[in-house]
Amino acid sequence: MVYISPKEPNRNGFKIMFCVECGKDEPIFRNGVCLNCYLKHTQFSKGPTIMDITFCPRCSSYKHKNTWAQEPFDDILKQHIKDAFTISYELKNVAIQTQCNEQDRILQCMVTISGFLEGQQITEQHPLTVRIRRSTCDVCSREAGGYYEAIIQIRAEKRTFPKDELKILRSTVESLVGQLQKSGKRGLFITDFDETRKGLDFFLSEKATAFSIAKKIQEQFGGEFKQSAATAGMKDSKQMYRMTYLVRIPAYRKGDFFSFDNSFFMIVSLHENKVRAIELSSLVETVIDGKDIQPSKIFGGMELVREMIVVSQSKKEIQLMNPRTYSTVEIQKPKMVSIDTSMVNTVKLDGYLFLVPG
Repeated sequence: MVYISPKEPNRNGFKIMFCVECGKDEPIFRNGVCLNCYLKHTQFSKGPTIMDITFCPRCSSYKHKNTWAQEPFDDILKQHIKDAFTISYELKNVAIQTQCNEQDRILQCMVTISGFLEGQQITEQHPLTVRIRRSTCDVCSREAGGYYEAIIQIRAEKRTFPKDELKILRSTVESLVGQLQKSGKRGLFITDFDETRKGLDFFLSEKATAFSIAKKIQEQFGGEFKQSAATAGMKDSKQMYRMTYLVRIPAYRKGDFFSFDNSFFMIVSLHENKVRAIELSSLVETVIDGKDIQPSKIFGGMELVREMIVVSQSKKEIQLMNPRTYSTVEIQKPKMVSIDTSMVNTVKLDGYLFLVPG
C-alpha cells in the first residue's frame, strides 16, 4: 500500500505537458505521466512475507548471516529486512520501522519503509511473519563441550594462599574476562575453574587472550611468569597446541613489611618483578627488584599494625602511648614529617618501632 503526503511536487526542471494518465496540465515526471500518477502505479519496496531468524537460547544471541551477536531484537530484525527487502534507489533518506505482536512463538510484524522522492514523502507497509528458530550458537556449543585452549595457573612462592587472597585473585581474573567479553570478545569464556591447595587454575577458550590476562595478573600482583605448550591434536591438517601460563605470586604481598639491606620497608605496590616500597625510618619511597627481597625476612602485613596515642612531639622526636598498657615510648620522627592527629599507626619489627604511613 502506498501513501502520498499532500505536499505539492517540485515543478523545477519539468516541461509543462498533459499527463497521459490523468489528463491534467502537470509537469511530466516519467513515461508521460505526472509525479502523482507515477507514484500511484509504482512500488518502491518489496520483500518476503515470511522470514526466519535464528536465536541461541543459551546466550540470547541472534544470528545474522554467519555472525552471532547479542543485540536487541529490533536491530537484528532491521538488519534482516535490509538484506531481504529490495528498496528503490529513487527513494532518499530511507527509514525502516517495525511493529510486531507475538502469536504462538511467531511474530506478526508490520514493516514500514519510508523515504522521499522529489520532496514527496513515500510510505509503504509490508506484513511480515517472523519465525524464531532456536539453535545453539558456535560459542555455546564449544562451552558446553568443554573446549579450552589455555590454562592460567596461579601459584604462590613458598607459601599457601589465604582464603581472602584466593578470593581476590579469582575475582580479578573473572572481572578481566567479563570486561573483555563486553568489549567484543564474544568467543572468550571460562570453561572450567579449579581451586586446589596449591592455588587456582582457570581453563580459558582463547590462548591469546589468556596470555594477556595472565600478564595483567603478574603486573598487578607481581611474581614470575612462565609458559609452556602441549599438543592437543590436529585441525585442518595442522598441529594444535594448548598453552599453560603460570603466574607465581611472590611470598610477599602489598602491605607486607620486610627487612632489606639493614633497613625496614613496607610494600606499597607490585609490578611484575619490581616492588615499590617505603623505607620506614625516613618514609622515602624506593623501587627494589623482587628477586632481592626473596631471601629477606618478611614479617607480615597489616595485621601487625597497632594504633598508639600521640602524647607530644618535637622537631625530631615523637612520644607515643600504648592505649592498652599506658606505657610510653619515644621514637625519632622522619624528616619533614608533621603529625597533626591524636592517633597514629605503628609497627614493631625486630624490636624497632616505626610509624606506618597512611
